[in-house]
Amino acid sequence: MKRKLIKKRKPNRSITGDIALYVFLVLVAVVMAFPIIYAVSSALKPLDELFKFPPRIFPQHPTMDNFSDLFVTMGKSWVTFTRYLFNTAFITFVGTLGHLIVASMGAFVLAKYEFPGGKTFFKVVTVAMMFTGWVTQIPNYLILNKLGWIDTYWSIIIPAFASPMGLFLMKQFMEGLPTSLIEAAKIDGANEWKVFASIVMPNVKPAWMTLIIFSVQALWNNKASTYIYSEERKTLVYALQQIQSGGIARTGQGAAVLVVVMIVPIIIFIFSESQILETMASSGLKD
Repeated sequence: MKRKLIKKRKPNRSITGDIALYVFLVLVAVVMAFPIIYAVSSALKPLDELFKFPPRIFPQHPTMDNFSDLFVTMGKSWVTFTRYLFNTAFITFVGTLGHLIVASMGAFVLAKYEFPGGKTFFKVVTVAMMFTGWVTQIPNYLILNKLGWIDTYWSIIIPAFASPMGLFLMKQFMEGLPTSLIEAAKIDGANEWKVFASIVMPNVKPAWMTLIIFSVQALWNNKASTYIYSEERKTLVYALQQIQSGGIARTGQGAAVLVVVMIVPIIIFIFSESQILETMASSGLKD
């Protein structure tokens, strides 16, 4: 038997090309991270540094006064800060959970079953993605008003269940799942619910983690001012933006508001991204 010599494959790029690539990636990373760094730095600046020209990126005398002043201002409101936080957290959690369940179950049926009108229904879902929330706001309001859901949490939560983006994303990902895997589970005696919960959902984890990122971002940043009028049901973002529009004296608090609003979506994104990369690296199913 002849020995086969396995030669290590060398990349086609030169050392200069590798250095140029890394420099380019570092520059892109800096550009992407700059808005976040600048927002956090502005929140740590005293009021006099916020109006300096030319503006500085990093504070010379960092302070937490902007955050403490923000919570003092929120404490003077007749609706407490914790109430605003609960409203936003409840809407975000229930809306995201419902969106995940509805989109996943609908996508499973559309991706793995043939039935009359299935393709037409998916085309309608695809077309619905072309319309923004501003276009559908009036018909949504009329429907929610007929149902008696105006000025309730459900006016934000229920429409979030039917977001077409989640259904489209899950359906496209589930189509790549091997049908033989589902058939093997059914042969072993698993029913539809068992197949969906134990086979399908674990194998499409990158898709539903991505769905969670988009849903949390949309619901957490939703002011809900169109459908919710009672102050005790207002969201945190609405209350913080009212403070932010208080004039020059509240510029520092406005910078702190920006950090408070964006911190939760960023944390969710960082956590979900690590899970997505881990799942994608460990999966490689082929039919």
